Amino acid sequence: MDTILIINGPNLDMLGTRQPEVYGHETLADVESLCRRVAGEEGVDIDFCQSDSEAEIMGWIKRGRGTTAGLILNPAGFTSTSIAILDALLIYDRPIIELHISPLFRRDAFRHLSYPSKAASAKIEGFGIRGYEFALRKLAEWARG
Repeated sequence: MDTILIINGPNLDMLGTRQPEVYGHETLADVESLCRRVAGEEGVDIDFCQSDSEAEIMGWIKRGRGTTAGLILNPAGFTSTSIAILDALLIYDRPIIELHISPLFRRDAFRHLSYPSKAASAKIEGFGIRGYEFALRKLAEWARG
């Protein structure tokens, strides 16, 4: 199990064009490229995916159970709304890092609630796409024991 699952939630396919003052100018392709480079340096594989579908995200989480070394989840718009994703995370059997490009605590009050945090091993927010690098390096370290 040397694969780390990286799941990106709704609208993250619009990175670089959607609110660049909040999310920056990097695209999701830039995020994936960064993650592939870091994974190579750390000696792990990644399964990188994005969906606007809550059901698809839940399916990936459940399929990752027992087959991946860890999970990085940027739940995006599902952060404060999806108890269903939380329930899927609660059955995932490896470390989970919840990740947000922007700092939720500085955003609208309704974004402060995070259901995935209740299942996460750690949370990284506010570092832009560099947060993916931090999360990936930490999960690779945990996977090595």
